[in-house]
Amino acid sequence: MKRKLALLLVLLFGLSILLMGCGGQDKTGGQQAQEQPKVEKKQINIITGSTGGTYFALGGAMANTWNKFLDNVQVTSQPGGASVESINRVNAGEVELGMAMNNIADDAWNGKGSFKEPAKNFRAIGVIYPEVYQGVALKSSGIVKLEDVKGKRVAVGPVGSGTVVLTEAVFTEAGLTFDDVKASYDAFGDASSKMKDGQLDAAFNVLAVPAAAIQDIMTSREIEIIEISDEIFEKLKEKHPFFSQYIIPAGTYGNAEDKKTVNCVAALYVRPDLPEDLVYDLTKVWYEQTADTAAAHAAAQWLADEMAAGRLETAIDGITTPLHKGAYKYFVEKGVNVPDSIKPID
Repeated sequence: MKRKLALLLVLLFGLSILLMGCGGQDKTGGQQAQEQPKVEKKQINIITGSTGGTYFALGGAMANTWNKFLDNVQVTSQPGGASVESINRVNAGEVELGMAMNNIADDAWNGKGSFKEPAKNFRAIGVIYPEVYQGVALKSSGIVKLEDVKGKRVAVGPVGSGTVVLTEAVFTEAGLTFDDVKASYDAFGDASSKMKDGQLDAAFNVLAVPAAAIQDIMTSREIEIIEISDEIFEKLKEKHPFFSQYIIPAGTYGNAEDKKTVNCVAALYVRPDLPEDLVYDLTKVWYEQTADTAAAHAAAQWLADEMAAGRLETAIDGITTPLHKGAYKYFVEKGVNVPDSIKPID
């Protein structure tokens, strides 16, 4: 009897162990679903421009597009001083992405202009949109052409921006220096507010057309678009081959006639040490989902139209510094003929 009782206890103990072992199963007998590991996202910062300018708003829209279509990255947009600061900070490894004018990137690569020595720790991804140099004056100031700004209160662009560099170059060809005007280094958002208040006579910046900041001035002031003459353009082009002549169509800002100015291109630059596959993904989404960004900001519409028309070669038109390997891989995959001068160098 005792032996039977002992055997029964052993069986009960074994059964309890078995039941405990089954405690990890669900009611259907299957193993409980294990929690899926979370995908670790690469944190990326893109430096843009000052608030009120095109870079700042467009950069935020670009970041949202990347975050929407890529699971492995989280892109955060941050304001900055625009082109010169963007190249400097990407070159220093402080941010992963930067928006800058192509001429500023070329100056950096060759150690010219604002760069006392070559800065080459950055690579190109491609074009974002045409950069249009736009000068606007209060009609009451009497300013019509560039030479008329002499002695006036003029915003020449934020310190460290491509606008200042371009304004200096344009002024030089008109026989002017910043000493010939009462120069103010306001971002365009601040400059437009000051113009509305009558504190400035004119302001220059590099913006998409039409520029919301200029349209904002028009809500309370009559304005005049400052024209860059053919003569000044030809002199500028001879020294700076990046620039083209741009026509601001009649009616854009209430102007009765077309107005001549100049443009280059805004482009996207990246740290060279970012993985090739990551930059490939960033490039692919930017050029294949541009319409998503354009729905949020009109400055992307030009590129969205180019991509819709199948003109991907536009993405490297105006790029003069080497591409990142990831961007190069994408363009080659899509059949774009990449010039030797901008092929990856490492």
